[in-house]
Amino acid sequence: MPRLPRLRGREVIAVLRRAGFEILRIRGSHHFLQHPDGRSTVVPVHAGETIGPGLLKKIIKDAEMEVEAFER
Repeated sequence: MPRLPRLRGREVIAVLRRAGFEILRIRGSHHFLQHPDGRSTVVPVHAGETIGPGLLKKIIKDAEMEVEAFER
C-alpha cells in the first residue's frame, strides 16, 4: 500500500468534493459529507493540524474509495 499523503482537513474536504461529496452539516469542527449515492464520512477541520494516517485511512474507507483514486 502506498504511503498516505499528509493533508489538512480542508484539503481532504476539497478532494472529497471533487469526487462528488457535498457538505451536509457542520457541528463544531466536524464536517459531515455525503455523496448522492449514499456514501458518507466525517472530516475534522482543526486549524493548523494535519490528519493522521490512521484517520485518513478511515475517511477513505468510509467514503468507499481506493487510496489511489483518493490521491488522484
